[in-house]
Amino acid sequence: MRPLDVGIIGGGTAGCAAALVLARQGHRVTLYERVPDPGPVGAGISLQPTGQHVLHRLRLLDHVLARGARIDRLLCETASRRTIVSLAYRTCGEGYFGLGLHRGVLFEALWGAVLATSSITVRTGVEIVDLERTRVPRGRGLVDREGGRHGPHELVVVADGARSQLRDDTSTSKRAVPYPWGALWFVGRDERPRDDARTPLLHQVCDGTQRFLGMLPTGLGPGPIEGKPPLVSLFWSIRTDTREAWRRRGLTAWKDEVRALAPEADGVLAQIEDEAQVLFAGYHDVVMHRWATRDVVYLGDAAHATSPQLGQGANLALWDAMELGDALATEPRDVAAALGRYSRAREQHLAYYQVTTRWLTPFFQSDATWLGPLRDVAMPLLCSVPFTARMMTRSMLGVASGLGFGQLEVDEVVRPRGLGIGA
Repeated sequence: MRPLDVGIIGGGTAGCAAALVLARQGHRVTLYERVPDPGPVGAGISLQPTGQHVLHRLRLLDHVLARGARIDRLLCETASRRTIVSLAYRTCGEGYFGLGLHRGVLFEALWGAVLATSSITVRTGVEIVDLERTRVPRGRGLVDREGGRHGPHELVVVADGARSQLRDDTSTSKRAVPYPWGALWFVGRDERPRDDARTPLLHQVCDGTQRFLGMLPTGLGPGPIEGKPPLVSLFWSIRTDTREAWRRRGLTAWKDEVRALAPEADGVLAQIEDEAQVLFAGYHDVVMHRWATRDVVYLGDAAHATSPQLGQGANLALWDAMELGDALATEPRDVAAALGRYSRAREQHLAYYQVTTRWLTPFFQSDATWLGPLRDVAMPLLCSVPFTARMMTRSMLGVASGLGFGQLEVDEVVRPRGLGIGA
């Protein structure tokens, strides 16, 4: 394909990955990021085999493997320690594993590669708020918050997150609804014994549909790794409209509630001395019926944000970027045709995770208390049947597609190498 002039809005996972994919194909890329001095922030994420596959193609996988924590199993229990869900990666193959990772590690890998790529121009401190509605001769112009104009670009990639204003600048139909439930997050030292059999897993404990705790091994965090302790991310489900009530109750009352549900969280809770150490994350349900027009494409949370119940946000964003590059390479003469191919390629995979997440979330985070007992009975039964257990595991891996029977292919070179994983 002839080199395109591409404007990418947003320097998060989807935007950086798309910039790298397209620049390495020979396109001229300008990346616009609203934050003046972006840095590694956030809490824990799960990097699944799909995300690992894309990072391998970008030659960035070793960086995150050295800093992540290998996850071999998901375990969800009730307060009485009755198992609700137990899924092992090896069900789908001995080489599969998840990676508990500080979001900042993924950012530093992608952002560092972007800055090191000469064909990517980075414009920080520029918040794009409007796409020119009338296409200019060589593409589409962009307008920033100060009224400055940028471009034009032959292709615009919108990757500025779930709260994107730019979905309204194209004719494609969409729906973006905030979830009533979010999560409190804290990243602390993981001081559990190294021989603890529970260590290499994502551990969740729930009581009904309104109390839900998770602990995700999070590796070594961003920056130099020498002498760093392993980290763990603790998350606690909370209704977004009760955050002020949570503050008024105070840390002591909250810690007591968490300890009562999960005593093993005590060592992490002891590290929290101020409520400012606890982050809040809210989530959106974003549905777009077309992800692209003739010269604009939406990636990542800007296109299909979901609740984090299946932990697929970063993985879907990475896969988006890879598929966009593949589509442009396959349709070398026609941007509109390439974007149509991209949308068709993403349809089945994204539909599965959007529908499944929307269906599953109320069983763990909702005011529908009757769903808790139903979940506690139904989920163990589903896990006990090999067929449904395998399907659930494939969903966790990020490779399920369509009705759940299709499966994305992951490079063999990623799976069986047995690479060393950070603590």
